[in-house]
Order: sequence, then C-alpha cells, then structure tokens
Amino acid sequence: MPFNTNATFLSHLKSIYPSTGIGNASNPWYIVAAVAFSASNEPQAVPEVFNYSLAEAGQEHEERLLLARKFRDALFKAGLTSGYSKTINSLAALHEVMPPELRDTTMLRDKTTSIQDHERNGRTFFRETYGDTADSVQTLLDTIYPDMGYFSNTIGYGYTYGFTDILSPLETSYVLVASLIASDTPRQINWHLDGARRNGATLEEVKAVRQIAIEAASAAGVKWKDVVPEVKDS
Repeated sequence: MPFNTNATFLSHLKSIYPSTGIGNASNPWYIVAAVAFSASNEPQAVPEVFNYSLAEAGQEHEERLLLARKFRDALFKAGLTSGYSKTINSLAALHEVMPPELRDTTMLRDKTTSIQDHERNGRTFFRETYGDTADSVQTLLDTIYPDMGYFSNTIGYGYTYGFTDILSPLETSYVLVASLIASDTPRQINWHLDGARRNGATLEEVKAVRQIAIEAASAAGVKWKDVVPEVKDS
C-alpha cells in the first residue's frame, strides 16, 4: 500500500493536539509529525508536512522563517536519536521545496562557544529534563562508556538540544519523543515522555504527542516489537 500524506491525514494529525489558539504557534503537531516521518525513514513526507504548515502560516516573513527554522532544527536535533543519515535525507528533501527567502545561509548556533560552556550548559539542561532521575541516567551513561556520558552532556544536551533560540525546551522534548517512538526504544521513550512533562507539557498534551508520533510512524510502516509506553498519569 503506498505511503500517503494527503491533507486529510495531516489535518487529522493536527487535530490530535489540544490546541486552543489559531495557527502554527499554538500547535506543534508539525514538529512531531515531521520528526516521526524522518525517523521512520520516510524523508519525502517531511516536505508535505512543511508545505501544509506553511500554507496555514501568515504572510509575515518572520513568522514563515521561524516555521522553516523549526522544521530544520527539529530534524537536526532528531539526528542524535534516529540517525544522521535519516536527518540528512530529510533536510535534503525539505531543502528542495524550501522557498529561497526561507533558507539560512549562516549557522544559527554560536561557533565561538567553548566546549566547556557546552558541557556546563548541557548538564543544566540534562538535569532540567531528567529531574530526580538525572543522577541515575548520568551514572548509566558514564558506566556503560565514559565517552557516552561526556558526549551526551557536551554535544547532546549542550550543543544540540540546549540551543533553544528556535525550538523551546518543550518542543525539543517533543522532538525526542517523536524520534524515539519511531525508533522503537521503550526505555528512552519513557525517559522523554517524563521529560516533556518536566519541560512544561500537560498530561493531555504529552498523550497527544505520543499519539501523533504513533500514527505518523505507523502510516510510514513502522512495526513495534512491543507496545509503545504509555504516559504516566502522575
């Protein structure tokens, strides 16, 4: 059965998130959908989500540019959990349909930030995301391979996830949830469903993000070995 991302399906995904406002700013469904498709190895679906979202955006250049940047940074951030080959292919597919005026020609992250600052900022964001489980998760990463623990703090939560000028900490949590659901890694799904709550999502919002990711990944052909973890009520 061919993969289909028609407007009816995308409208359905959008309707799952409990948005109370109008426009893209109040409903981050497109971040979840685009990342889930990318992580499911369906890069051609990403431009469909973008074009659908862009059509609903206003005509102000800054609003449209921010939308384009959110798509790019969401795909970039998802690369650490879903694989950089998938991120590259999805960004390339998105670039093909990107209006020239919405493309970035320079980096948004500050290249002069020291590795020590990335590590310090990463540890802060790591603790904000993991809360009272931060020590146990960090100990696990350091124990299985010290390089993994250092990389996670410095490159993961410092340079990559900790840049929140485009995607907020909560939107970053949604990126992680979507990519991990599509990648079928239950331990990390549990970590980041909880992390989304710590970063400000309501119970209803996290459940909606979980459902959007499941439906997008399922449409892309993902089969799970077991059930996707549920959102904890507490």
